[in-house]
Amino acid sequence: MAPSLTERAQAAVENLHVPVRTIDRVFTGFATLAAAWLAFLLIYQLATEGWTSLWAFLPFWLLVTYLILPRIHSLLSRIYLPDYFIGRTRTREGVLGDPVNLALLGQEDQIHAAMLRAGWHRADELNLFTGWRTVRATLSRRSYAEAPVSPLFLFGRRQAFTYQQEVEGNPAKRHHVRFWPTPDGWLLPGGRRVEWLAAGTFDRAVGLSLFTGQITHRIDADIDAERDHIIATLTAPAAGNEGVGVEHLRHFSSGYHHRNGGGDHITTDGDMPIIDVRSLATPSEKLQAQIDVDHEEAAYLRPVPLTVAFAVGLVLVRAIVGLFSLAWTVPPDGGGLLDIPLVVDWLDGGLPLGVLVGISHGLLIAYYVLFGVLGVLVYRGHRWARTAALLLSTLGVIVWAVLWWLGDLRGATVISLLGTALEILAILALSSDTARIYVGSRPGEPERDTSGDVTG
Repeated sequence: MAPSLTERAQAAVENLHVPVRTIDRVFTGFATLAAAWLAFLLIYQLATEGWTSLWAFLPFWLLVTYLILPRIHSLLSRIYLPDYFIGRTRTREGVLGDPVNLALLGQEDQIHAAMLRAGWHRADELNLFTGWRTVRATLSRRSYAEAPVSPLFLFGRRQAFTYQQEVEGNPAKRHHVRFWPTPDGWLLPGGRRVEWLAAGTFDRAVGLSLFTGQITHRIDADIDAERDHIIATLTAPAAGNEGVGVEHLRHFSSGYHHRNGGGDHITTDGDMPIIDVRSLATPSEKLQAQIDVDHEEAAYLRPVPLTVAFAVGLVLVRAIVGLFSLAWTVPPDGGGLLDIPLVVDWLDGGLPLGVLVGISHGLLIAYYVLFGVLGVLVYRGHRWARTAALLLSTLGVIVWAVLWWLGDLRGATVISLLGTALEILAILALSSDTARIYVGSRPGEPERDTSGDVTG
């Protein structure tokens, strides 16, 4: 059976290769600084052009909420948050996420059998297709019982799998619980051995994150009620989970009020139930078949991850926008090129203006075509294409910044700002862990050693 994206991510975390990790972080840091600079340019555009540039507010909000603030959170969390178990998960940016409020003993398939008997559905892997299906289901208020969830991290790993129960046939409201295997030899504070940890919460609505302004699910504050709901469904006589045991570690942690990674209030009494599924009966053939089907559907075969699809889409859109905007980028009269001293020297030296414009168009066409081809090759899983696309987009942003500094693009158009924004977004997406793991092991092929492709 082909490994799932989660299994690849976990293997990647355990096989960190420091040089590549450093290189990807350099790209990410550059793109973050570039995003902040672009946000300044949007405000500059609004200040100099007046109300005719009100369009700049939307991309400014997108840059701040989806790029700049998450990167700031990521940097700060590495400084002040401890890198050991404190009973909390972490978001992709490293911010404290949902509390860990369940522990389990048993094999993975025993957990799957118990959850399925109790009426839960295994959530799909998050990728381009499942993400889009979730959006459509939420907007149309249609059922999607296996809607994917966002990743949270524990022990440096994202969840191994997730189960959920939809409410009122709409994925905007749902019970859900994420599961992580514990490392070999790991013990709970206090010395108890458990094999799995879980974080269960209830999504009450879709809204904006308090910390970043991003669109996300908002959870109910009473996470203890969700913890108790999960236990009640597993131990209900109708579920048929005879033999399941529950032991409560009272006051495992201090009761507290806090916020999760999206800024939602959370409260807990600090109890930690340990659910023991080791004595459950062997699943029936029908139930085992459902578990096997869920395993196959979770395996990462054809669909590309959401981050990779987003990155490839950005690259292709950038190439198309660039090709169709050549006349605006370098007009027949030379436009802003005539403000560059070196270009003026060439023209004074006898270089015809038409030749200069033609050479500029040729270089831009080659750049955009190469950029688009690299995007297609990244989609097909070529490792070198990701590196080449990162270098090319970085070069494009640097050239654009130099031209702006020289005065060529001070009156930047919507098209030129859009092109630069697309390249900055492409760098961030292509330098992500998901993109690196994807090109490290192509879909549908046997797992390859990805230890040389990994960063944190």
